[in-house]
Amino acid sequence: MDGDEGRGGSIGGEPLLLGVRHHGPGSARAVRAALDAARPRVVLIEGPPEADALIPLAADADMRPPVALLAHAVDEPGRSAFWPLAEFSPEWVALRWALEQDVPARFIDLPATHSLAWGREAGADGAGSSEGTEDPDPIDVRVDPLAVLAETAGYDDPERWWEDVVEHRGGGTGDVFGPFLALEEAMGALRETYGHGGHDKDLVREAYMRLQVRAAQREFEAEVAVVCGAWHVPALRRKASVAGDRALLKGLPKVKADMTWVPWTHRRLSRVSGYGAGIDSPGWYGHLFAAPDRPIERWMTKVAGLLREEDRLVSSAHVIEAVRLAETLAAMRGRPLAGLSETTDAVRAVMCEGSDVPLSLVHDRLVVGDVLGEVPQGAPAVPLQRDIDRAQRRLRLKPEALERELELDLRKEIDAGRSRLLHRLRLLGVAWGEPVASRGSTGTFRETWRLRWEPELAVRVAEAGVWGTTVPAAATAKAEADAVGAPSLADVTALAERCLLAELPDALPVVMQVLADRAALDTDVGHLAQALPALVRSLRYGDVRGTDTHALTEVAEGLAERIFVGLPPACTGLDADAADEIRRHVDAVHGAVGLLGDAVAATAAGGPGAGGTERGAGLLRGRWHSVLRVLCGRESVPGVLRGRAVRLLLDDGELGQDEAARLMGLVLSPGTPPADAAAWIEGFVGGGAGGGMLLVHDERLLGLVDAWLTGVPADAFTDVLPLLRRTFSAYEAGVRRTLGELVRRGPGEGAGAGSVGNGTGLPGFATDLDIARADAVLPVVRLLLGLGLGLEGVPGHRDAGDNDLAGVGR
Repeated sequence: MDGDEGRGGSIGGEPLLLGVRHHGPGSARAVRAALDAARPRVVLIEGPPEADALIPLAADADMRPPVALLAHAVDEPGRSAFWPLAEFSPEWVALRWALEQDVPARFIDLPATHSLAWGREAGADGAGSSEGTEDPDPIDVRVDPLAVLAETAGYDDPERWWEDVVEHRGGGTGDVFGPFLALEEAMGALRETYGHGGHDKDLVREAYMRLQVRAAQREFEAEVAVVCGAWHVPALRRKASVAGDRALLKGLPKVKADMTWVPWTHRRLSRVSGYGAGIDSPGWYGHLFAAPDRPIERWMTKVAGLLREEDRLVSSAHVIEAVRLAETLAAMRGRPLAGLSETTDAVRAVMCEGSDVPLSLVHDRLVVGDVLGEVPQGAPAVPLQRDIDRAQRRLRLKPEALERELELDLRKEIDAGRSRLLHRLRLLGVAWGEPVASRGSTGTFRETWRLRWEPELAVRVAEAGVWGTTVPAAATAKAEADAVGAPSLADVTALAERCLLAELPDALPVVMQVLADRAALDTDVGHLAQALPALVRSLRYGDVRGTDTHALTEVAEGLAERIFVGLPPACTGLDADAADEIRRHVDAVHGAVGLLGDAVAATAAGGPGAGGTERGAGLLRGRWHSVLRVLCGRESVPGVLRGRAVRLLLDDGELGQDEAARLMGLVLSPGTPPADAAAWIEGFVGGGAGGGMLLVHDERLLGLVDAWLTGVPADAFTDVLPLLRRTFSAYEAGVRRTLGELVRRGPGEGAGAGSVGNGTGLPGFATDLDIARADAVLPVVRLLLGLGLGLEGVPGHRDAGDNDLAGVGR
């Protein structure tokens, strides 16, 4: 075709306007057909003109969509906008056509330097829509052209209407420009009715696009093709004066902007992703675009393959039946071809046996999909991104859109490097990985991460680029700034822990100085108690990561001493809620002091004066035990704290069973108010500290509790019942069942058949260790530990080797 007919019906050398739906495979196919027929000398595409220099990269062999153009303000990287492009996006098809035909391609939308500044002045959040513009204010009512056209055609679903009139239209040999003329006519009617549709910014964008089209017509003698959203076509066709368009653009705000290509994902093309790209089923649309023929049969085969991978029994007969059902449903519903709704219904009925559980997998993996695009190394990037890319290649840690778990053994060099990178990125706010609990191991040498690369992390990297050009340098600078600006002591100790995890020795001096200064000035025992556990946890990393934690140990010891001094006065005059909070602090400090003593002893093991430091570790624990004795003996201290202090001393062997029973007997005497006694019991056997097993194994204590509870006056019983219920309901079901059995027959009355010694009379419970029964398990333990069997494997035989085994048990 040539002349006006070859221009899709345009008159007088007007540009060929190809109105499309962003990310529409039908539009993409139609655009290619129209460009092949028209053969324009230049292709103009809706998008930011700053990206013109990036167009050649679209032809790079390493460029694999989905990708996106990312623009961000240089001075404020968090203010950004994306223009996503999939393989089935008309804009991407137009770019590739121009590059293949050696035809110039240019972007003609409002420059990002204006749109980013416009968003800042309007108070927008900076996240771009599929057209690379800020989302409209929530009070705006913007017209959805597809919804209006679908409703006019009698459809209640715009997606289904679009599939019927565009996506399912056969390629054929008809007029390749006809669909664009029809869509332009429909959009013209909508623009006459709704104007700019509720968003003034479109008027400015369209004025800029008209100016760019005129300039291209002058340069290329009117042989111009324009690929843009169908909504804009009537505005670009409208005759407007150059002066009027320039007036609309006068005085626009500006910011300095940078632009690059970044990987994108199918998931981020869906509406639920938050970037408003405009399609719910990118995986389905990608299939429609890529399938050369028989799209339904190919789709059902793909679904069957996925379900088989998940060990579901799906045969070829299922595929055939599902295709037949989808086509039947399409015919019943008056559709030209089975669409996503018909194929989904058919898959549910035939392959999923009516269940939505496997169907949700099909939707997640195929209808939406987890495809992650790739961008060539030659794409512009901030230096920090370059360093991250190098680290990812060196550590063989490839970004993936699909969420996965990564198990790391920090004793291996490559896993230790991966851990450092992930921890440093988290410090920089680039949350590529999230630490999760390791399965089957609580050792500090093992870490588990949940990884998922999201496109917006490119923005976070750009933001973090202000801290440095390499990951270690940027993380160090960010940690130092965070330490100085930390709002609380606990925040500084948490930061110190993160610095050790990330192995940032250059940041530790600043962080430790801030920590020491804050600790010296903070007089709140609660704040100190919150800070100590994280600080002590950090000391463990010295063994696994080879980090010098000497300075950290000194600060932790000083913090512990301040807690020892300030805790007893802070525990007087507390109400129930405050006492419960302090109890949690006491538990945390108790565990921290134990670890701190071990850390102090470990630090002493290799240096001069080790014996003195080991004595210091013992003195540290002794000081804490003295504090607990003060708490359990003061009447002004709430019962829950006195009970917990007694329990902790008992667990550490600093208090005998007889003395603990005596103290409980005093508290549970008739002279003590029932509410105070109940609080003491909660502190002693509650809070998830194994109190239930303590009562199971020591029937004297259980008898005291039982006798006290049965003697509580009726008028006071309802007051103490909620507290006791909270205490005992936290026990495991087996512990509650055993306690119930003991109480039913009466504590101390069960020494009969089946009893061991003078214990409970229940199998496995006794007051003393049964040596013969303990020796019987040694052969199995030796096999588990790989120590082999010898004479020591005979029950009852004990030798020096058992001491080694006992050491392992400890």
